[in-house]
Amino acid sequence: SLKMPSVTGSCSHPCGNGLGAVLFGPAATSVLAVIVLLFQAILLAHGGLTTLGANIMSMGIIGPVCGWLVWKGLRKANVSGSISMFFTAFVADLLTYVMTAIELSLAFPKPTFVSAFTTFFVIFAITQIPLAIAEGILTTIIYDYIFKERPDILVKLHIISQEDVSKAQLNAGVN
Repeated sequence: SLKMPSVTGSCSHPCGNGLGAVLFGPAATSVLAVIVLLFQAILLAHGGLTTLGANIMSMGIIGPVCGWLVWKGLRKANVSGSISMFFTAFVADLLTYVMTAIELSLAFPKPTFVSAFTTFFVIFAITQIPLAIAEGILTTIIYDYIFKERPDILVKLHIISQEDVSKAQLNAGVN
């Protein structure tokens, strides 16, 4: 709910899609997003019931799915967990707002969809790119903390293997 006003009554804010998608998968993250968006709309007057479908599409479906795909692709390419998590959170957050720009452009295609999209995207980019970078950094810090202090959680969620934990402990000099 840390929102920064943007355009046409919209706002930019961190979403948490990347971390949620990695920890619980995109489907569960979508359900969590519906709960959060309903809470925000009803109790905080943030978003609203009339925009619930659009918000679920951007924050509950597009962001988590894109983040999860980035995570899977980077991990398959043997990119470290920390770097993968940064880009997962960054992309999930940024593509949430690309989708929001598409949605707003469909609703307000003045004078054309492409010019409306360009305008909305540029306006969102001013606030959302720095927020996506900040969210990527914060999410990486959270992931690294969990990996260091409670790697068993990541193993149980099938995010990493016990072998990954053993390698990290060996590199850190822990027996």
